[in-house]
Order: sequence, then C-alpha cells, then structure tokens
Amino acid sequence: MTKDVTILDVSLRDGSHSVRHSFTEAQVSAAAKGLNAAGVRYFEVSHGDGLGGSSLQYGLSAVDELKLIEAAAAQCTTSEVAVLLIPGIGTKQDLQNAVSAGAKMVRVATHVTEADVAAQHIALGRELGLKTVGFLMMSHMAPVEKIVEQAKLFESYGAEAVYVTDSAGAMLPPDVTARISALKNALQCDVGFHAHNNLSMAMANTVAAVEAGATFIDGSMRALGAGAGNTQTEVMVSVLEKLGYNTGIDLYKLIDTANDVIAPLMQQPQEITAGSLVLGHAGVYSSFLLHAQKAAKQFGVDERDVLMKIGELKAVGGQEDLIYEVAQSLVKA
Repeated sequence: MTKDVTILDVSLRDGSHSVRHSFTEAQVSAAAKGLNAAGVRYFEVSHGDGLGGSSLQYGLSAVDELKLIEAAAAQCTTSEVAVLLIPGIGTKQDLQNAVSAGAKMVRVATHVTEADVAAQHIALGRELGLKTVGFLMMSHMAPVEKIVEQAKLFESYGAEAVYVTDSAGAMLPPDVTARISALKNALQCDVGFHAHNNLSMAMANTVAAVEAGATFIDGSMRALGAGAGNTQTEVMVSVLEKLGYNTGIDLYKLIDTANDVIAPLMQQPQEITAGSLVLGHAGVYSSFLLHAQKAAKQFGVDERDVLMKIGELKAVGGQEDLIYEVAQSLVKA
C-alpha cells in the first residue's frame, strides 16, 4: 500500500543562510515557478531566521522578504508559500504582512523547551486561516519525554502539525525514530521532521522519520541550507518513491529546477566542511556556521574551537553575539 508524504521545500528560507540572505525577486520567482510546476505542495520563503530576521545581528536581507513572498506567491497555482516565525524575532504584525503578501502556511519555531512562548502566534495563524505548524528547534537537546510535553503544548494551541527539528544536524537514526514514534503515539495532529546534514545523516534520518510515521518532511534543492545543508529534496523524492511512498512530485521537473535555478545561485557547494562537521559533533545550531567563520577570521582563532566552545555552552538561536565573545575569549586564553 502506497503511503502519502508531504514534502516542504526550504531552499528559499534555510538556503538564505548559505547565500547570506542575498536572494533576489528574480531568483525566488524562478525557483517558485519550478517548484509549482513540479507539484511541491509547500515551500518556505523568508529570511533564514524567519520573518523579521533581517538585522545586523542575524544578517541583513538584500531584498525585503515581503517582496520575495509576493514574487513566490505570484507563481503559485497549486503550491503554497510557507513562512517561518520565531517569536522574539518575528511579530504578529510580520505574520499579518506575510499573509497580505501571499503566505498560506506559518511554521512557528521555538527552542525545544520553550513552546509556551508560541501560543499567541499559533492562535493568530489559525485565525488568519493559515496551515499552522509548531517547529521544535534543536530537538537533540531534550529527552523524548520533554519533546512530547512541548509538542502537546503546540497541539493544544492549535498546531495542525508538530515538527521534530534537528537544527544542529546532530541526531542519528535511532534518535529520530524515538522522537517521531513518541509524538505519533502522543498527538492527534500530523508529525514532521526537518534535517541538517552536518554528520551526513540527513537522508538516513529522513528515512527513519517517515518509517516512524512522519508525514511532513523538509528538504532543500541541492541541499541548500545552513551548515552542510538539509536533506536534498530531489534525492529525497527519489529515495522515498523507491521505498513506496507517494510524494506527488514530478522528479524530472524538480531536478531541472535544482540544476537550472538553484545551482547557479549557490555561493559554494553544500558539503561537509570542517566547520559543519563540528556543528553536528558539538550539537551547534547550523546557522551559527557563517558567524563562527567570520568571528574566527576576525580574531585569528580556529573556527572549530569556537564551535566546540559554543556547543559546551549549549547556545541556542538568538545568541549569535556569544559567538564573537567566545572567539575573543579564545584569543585571551
């Protein structure tokens, strides 16, 4: 019996980290056109750190994200634009503006132990008629029981799906299986999974997630994303279909979009470098990589030492300033 899986492509959001938030309207429009033609149900468009993320701390966007959302939405006939919102970075007004620009889904993201800060944003998403999802970031940092507790909070606020998010690319397949299985048993809503490839486990972890019952799965074309990138969407579609899952996606059209639109705009290949490997090893937020490289160069220290120390400190998204403090402290040491 064929099982259905919904693929959500994050190239135009998570990939923003990799290209230093330099997406143009033309690039987003071309990618959106290809994703729509390929039959990808949802794809995410916003600053890498979500709505409102364009700032000196997180990195300034070359183009206002509302213009990018509008450009993407204009290409959609069957696909729908999703946005990420991290409470404390994005606001309720940002979400309302995104809806006006054409967004149809919101994924409200919190640290894995802080789902309670998202209640008003989840409620607003439902009120605005959006497909509304809870996104538990850095899910490797909490035991299964805590993840279940936090996922139940998301569901109680109105989330229609809850994601286990391996933001650091630190998980192994047994870690994923345990978390997804527990949520499937505890929740009535759908369960999703978002991977990073810092330990070369993104595809294996994705397969583990769907085999454990996840029905929403993230990927990015050409693996374009923070750190070593995400599960590569076009490869994932092929693998899942070989395993008997129905994605509803035209593989050739997806490959063409990945090769003709995404590959030319990439500033470097998505590969597991020294820094991205240490991200996964130390359990560090994938979007910290470029900040760590910049800080290491500025202070003349090894980016690996910076990332290992950040891992020891258990830093989370929003603590980018700590990266520079750590680099400076390594000089003094």
